[in-house]
Amino acid sequence: MNMKGSLPFLILHILSLSPSHGYGIAKEIKRRSGGSLAFAEGTIYPTLHDLEAQGLVVASEEEVRGRTRRYYQLTSDGQKALAREHAEWQQFSLGVSRILGEQA
Repeated sequence: MNMKGSLPFLILHILSLSPSHGYGIAKEIKRRSGGSLAFAEGTIYPTLHDLEAQGLVVASEEEVRGRTRRYYQLTSDGQKALAREHAEWQQFSLGVSRILGEQA
């Protein structure tokens, strides 16, 4: 299940751990979710470009084995946005859990 709007939050979190390229981000999301969340690179890259346009991530290019690879990392605004998104996610998931009777 892919919750609409969750991809930017997940990307920001993965990039908070270390800079990465789009393919690496997709692999890490899939690995950390035990395979339950899988986003195609065709979804990852437009989201990365949007985050870059918003100033939440910056990109740099690096040559790896003769190929240019674009790495992304969080900006300070990206770190602030991640903190806000995380707080909102916690409130949302707590509300859903309460509705489902899983928490008081």
